[in-house]
Amino acid sequence: MPLFSSRDTRYRNPFGAVEQGTEVLFRICLPRDWGCRGAWFVHQKDGCFAQWDGMFWAGMEGDDREWWDCHFTPDSPDVYWYFFAIDSDDGRRYLSCLPDGTAACVDSPRDSWQLTCYGSELKTPDWLAGGVFYQIFPDRFSRSGKAKENVPADRILHERWDEQPHWRPDETGAVRNNDFFGGDLAGIRSKLDYLKRLGVTCLYLNPIFESHSNHRYDTADYSRIDPLLGTEEDLRQLTEEARERGIRVILDGVFSHTGADSVYFNKNGRYPGAGAYQTQESPYAPWYRFAQWPQEYTGWWGFNTLPEVDELNPSFITYITGEGGIVRKWLRVGASGWRLDVADELPDGFLEALRSAVKETDPEALVLGEVWEDASNKQSYGHRRRYLLGKQLDSVMNYPFRTAVLEFIKNGNGTHFFNRVGSVVENYPPQVTRLLMNSLGTHDTERAITLLAGEPANGRGRRWQSETHLSDEQRAEGVRRLKAAAVLQYCLPGVPCLYYGDETGLEGYRDPFNRGTYPWGCENEALIDWFCQLGQARAAHEAFREGTFVPVYATEDVVVFDRVSESGTVRCAVNRSEADVRISLDDNWQTVVGDAAIYQDYLCLPPLSGSILVKA
Repeated sequence: MPLFSSRDTRYRNPFGAVEQGTEVLFRICLPRDWGCRGAWFVHQKDGCFAQWDGMFWAGMEGDDREWWDCHFTPDSPDVYWYFFAIDSDDGRRYLSCLPDGTAACVDSPRDSWQLTCYGSELKTPDWLAGGVFYQIFPDRFSRSGKAKENVPADRILHERWDEQPHWRPDETGAVRNNDFFGGDLAGIRSKLDYLKRLGVTCLYLNPIFESHSNHRYDTADYSRIDPLLGTEEDLRQLTEEARERGIRVILDGVFSHTGADSVYFNKNGRYPGAGAYQTQESPYAPWYRFAQWPQEYTGWWGFNTLPEVDELNPSFITYITGEGGIVRKWLRVGASGWRLDVADELPDGFLEALRSAVKETDPEALVLGEVWEDASNKQSYGHRRRYLLGKQLDSVMNYPFRTAVLEFIKNGNGTHFFNRVGSVVENYPPQVTRLLMNSLGTHDTERAITLLAGEPANGRGRRWQSETHLSDEQRAEGVRRLKAAAVLQYCLPGVPCLYYGDETGLEGYRDPFNRGTYPWGCENEALIDWFCQLGQARAAHEAFREGTFVPVYATEDVVVFDRVSESGTVRCAVNRSEADVRISLDDNWQTVVGDAAIYQDYLCLPPLSGSILVKA
């Protein structure tokens, strides 16, 4: 028996993050021959002194182990850190946290365990649990051919849908991202039946508001749909027809900066009104941080095309979150929530105001943030963030799971995989965990199949990336690896998110090559069918909505885990090796997805494969 395990309810009960006011039992199991004379539960919040709570002797475990325990009730939403101290015949010792949540006995305090305590107000939307996200880069998914009005003349429109996005700098050395393929909202609407077939329940659209780049993260006008994408009515029709098919739509909110070429800043003089660059009397001037007006201002990550805003400026907060503000406007048009770009750069006060605005408008709307690290304990701008404690986000983009899945499929080590997943499951509130956006690729990363089977870019430039593609052999290997990775993605706690085209093996390195057009008419139908099967399995089994995560088996090349709910258990088994693997079975199972063969008391997993099983 371990000295302590934060992931075992014999030692810590209840497991994981808890609501404020919940009493938590902590127990340690020590060798009797240590001669323990006293034990302490040592805990603290950020910025506070450590508190030492005495533990009590609580009985024997066999003839040679003894239990010590105590109860602790966190009194406020916060992140608490704890470890244990022991006075024994050999002096004072400490129990320090190991990656799997168990303890090492050391001579001085080292790594602490985390206890996340969230507020009683934390409630997240039910409609997304057990579903499937689908992320769309709007210019590149599907174009309807519908005529557009008021499209600026300085945009470059590709003639052919299958061309490569522009990547070469212009004569000034700048990459302007001003080439467009003409994907639009009506085009997305025309593919809703296809998305329904994939099992999609929520569309996440990269920015759709008027902007002068194809990525549209340089917002020009939050109040207007970009004319190449369509109109407000097009969005209304998309959300209505999607909802008829059980699909919601969430929008990308880019609120840490605007475009320099925008109604608000108007550096290029494109708009008739006076922006902050024209006059300090502009109503938008207080939004921006000028060192010396108008030329010297703070740009997002130093880009002068993306002037940063002061999110806590009262005028800006009102414009975005007020009664007639942007957040409420688009929810009323039909959106079901917001994904917040660079959430770690948005101040707590702004996030809290935005959440309040969203929930007042639609209590079931989603607020999801872009956070690349562990969102439960992330520090930025000198303080611990409070994203998941009840007043800010419903959930986050789950890059830690992406890392765990891709590194396991590429390099192996099932123990490390379980440690990474277990840390998130332990530290995130369960209401958050069930809605995590679990992606294998996004607009900010290499395509999943390229990362799994292609030659690593290793910092090589855009010319090399533009010319390098998967060979037939690499593609065949990539498809196998992608299918196995997708089994993990679809079975882990949270909601899988397909980046458009991944389901048909679309490849590409970093921006702009990961933003190619969907290859309509040239799809890999067998791979699409695999993702359809995964989507159907999620819809059929309640365990994917709320089921607990239970590790079952791990080796260098194999992981097996269960999702357990009151209505049943689903088992996920993945073999990343090039050989058949046999695994003992403890019950009667049947395969619902994949090629695993089940014999009387064991499961045979083919090479580089994944399967989903349910109890027969």
